[in-house]
Amino acid sequence: MTILVTGATGNVGRQVVEQLVKRGADVRAIVRDPAKANLPSGVTVVRGDLLDVDSLRSALSGVSTVFLLNAVVPDEFTQALIALNLAREAGVERIVYLSVIHSDLYVNVPHFAGKFGVERMIEQMGLNATILRPAYFMNNDLTIKDVVLGHGVYPMPIGSKGLAMIDVRDIGEIAAIELIRREQAAGPSPVSRINLVGPDTLTGMDIAAIWSEVLGRTIAYGGDDTGAFEQNLKQFMPGWMAFDMRLMSERFLTNGMIPEADDAARLTALLGRPLRSYRDFASEIAASAAAGRH
Repeated sequence: MTILVTGATGNVGRQVVEQLVKRGADVRAIVRDPAKANLPSGVTVVRGDLLDVDSLRSALSGVSTVFLLNAVVPDEFTQALIALNLAREAGVERIVYLSVIHSDLYVNVPHFAGKFGVERMIEQMGLNATILRPAYFMNNDLTIKDVVLGHGVYPMPIGSKGLAMIDVRDIGEIAAIELIRREQAAGPSPVSRINLVGPDTLTGMDIAAIWSEVLGRTIAYGGDDTGAFEQNLKQFMPGWMAFDMRLMSERFLTNGMIPEADDAARLTALLGRPLRSYRDFASEIAASAAAGRH
């Protein structure tokens, strides 16, 4: 049977595809431009778009399981609802949906509120799905590594409550494990939720300390100025998205991203290995930067 992966060329989607291929799954990926997809051999790549109903109907034909990942775009909510309605129409009874942790708490943050709306649809329409709820992707910090390395400042305003940051490689592997579990189950299983978190819940000061230790020099925490954060983001993303990210960072400050007591243990058992830590991530970047200087 066939597993359809949406968002297959993104940071998480690529990891999901690779992990599924590694496990011998029959993978179909829907992408906007197959010529640029560059996915592993054996993956069936189909051209399509989550707002193009005909292409999505075609992509869903003969599919048994769907991995639904929606990018942060203005019509993310619409894309997700269309995809789920078409999956239901096609008789797909096995779904894994990538939501976000605290989607029910960060109610004023557009891309969180949209994902919570999708979760409500999944439940009310009686779809058989696993809802994966990842915390902050530590790999997002690749975008600010030059600030850390070049200016000695960790600039993300994440505050003092703490974020249970997770590596996208762990997200991809857990998603693949869950997709295979649903795919191979005798019948559809009911809705379940899994918080995807890292092994540590880290504050801004904690992360600055990790960078200081890894680099062998002092890295300062840049502080909690979400307004300045928004203005910086507007230099390389649309204003609506920069504002969305500002609203998210404000909830970091007030609420954090705090895991449930058994989340990390559950994921460690699922993976059969330890979760990747932020220190691992920072060490990889530091080693790569050092190698680039030689």
